[in-house]
Amino acid sequence: MSRALVRDERPGPVNPSDRIDSIDALRGVALLGVLAINLVMEFRVSIFEQFLSAVRPAAPLDRAVETVLMLAVDLKAFALFSLLFGIGLAIQFEHLSESPRRAALLFRRLIVLLTFGLIHLCLIWNGDILTEYALAGLIVLPFLFGPRWLLAGGAVAFLGVYLAMQVWPPAGLFPSFTSIQRDVQEANQIYATGSFADVLAFRLREVPLFVPLHVYMLPRTLGLFLFGAFVWRCGVLRTPHRVLLFSTAAVCIGLGALLILSGSSSFVAVTGIGRLATPVGTIALALGYGAAILAIANLTSGKVLLGWAVPLGRMAFTNYLAQSLIFGWIFYGYGLGLFGSIGAAKALAIGLAVYVAQVFFSAWWLGRYRYGPVEWLWRTLMYGTMQPMSIAPLTSSI
Repeated sequence: MSRALVRDERPGPVNPSDRIDSIDALRGVALLGVLAINLVMEFRVSIFEQFLSAVRPAAPLDRAVETVLMLAVDLKAFALFSLLFGIGLAIQFEHLSESPRRAALLFRRLIVLLTFGLIHLCLIWNGDILTEYALAGLIVLPFLFGPRWLLAGGAVAFLGVYLAMQVWPPAGLFPSFTSIQRDVQEANQIYATGSFADVLAFRLREVPLFVPLHVYMLPRTLGLFLFGAFVWRCGVLRTPHRVLLFSTAAVCIGLGALLILSGSSSFVAVTGIGRLATPVGTIALALGYGAAILAIANLTSGKVLLGWAVPLGRMAFTNYLAQSLIFGWIFYGYGLGLFGSIGAAKALAIGLAVYVAQVFFSAWWLGRYRYGPVEWLWRTLMYGTMQPMSIAPLTSSI
């Protein structure tokens, strides 16, 4: 038997030509939201500033940018990415349905992601989300072997835990106000002027402050992973129903906006029901955004309108890590050292420039190669065999 036939019988990644463009377009657009929040709220200043009573002075334009991002983007972009990750897990699970190694391959896929996440967290940026996603994926993986109702039930249960934590926050989970205040003061000094070694050491010291944030958000991540897998299992993304998508978008965006605006009211926010308004509104808004973008991307005109986001979404892993490297150099002391010195509007402008450059780079790269460089490495380590990189068809004589 030829080596070509042996190779073809082995499980491998989803062929790029078989990918669903609308999902990749949604991932590419969602990446813009993640970039904006990471840049304005975490690379530019310490993420822990928002927990302090003192507000950094800001120009009206900067304040407006921060307000819009907090109300319309903030956790919504990450919720959307969680849904997409759950969809991706379900697609991989289905793709490997004929392989006796399915469980082992999916486990290895998540372990490789965990390795990438820990490297990213320790050496590049401690705002990493990959580590949490890998750990959440390992928890969700057994659910994929169950029936569809188990995915739905798990999603409801985990989201219920997350919402309960909004009303009854776990005692002793979060660090003290004094430790947060001290960390912000050190961050303003070290991130702005420190060498790479200084920044690395401080980044590792900050990790214990980040852990409670991830623990607090983990039930939501698990719930959205399971809900994304449930949606894929239902088949509504395989053959998109435009009326259903547009209707879902209208209802969820309207409901989400109403809840978030009401939750921003100081009177409503202090009540038990009020504490649920923003987290429920965030999830609803994320669902609405996702449904709207998928609905538009499946229109003939929408494919033209959002076609630029497809390559970006296919290379989301590479682009996410590249953003951390670029923004780390721009804002930390071992590079340009802009940490804490520019407003939200200027920071967002820098981010948009990087994003546009990634749009063009992703299209150029995927015009020549099958996968982004990090996506290729992820697949190669997952399957344990070197994956083809060229877009030229594989040929071999028998």
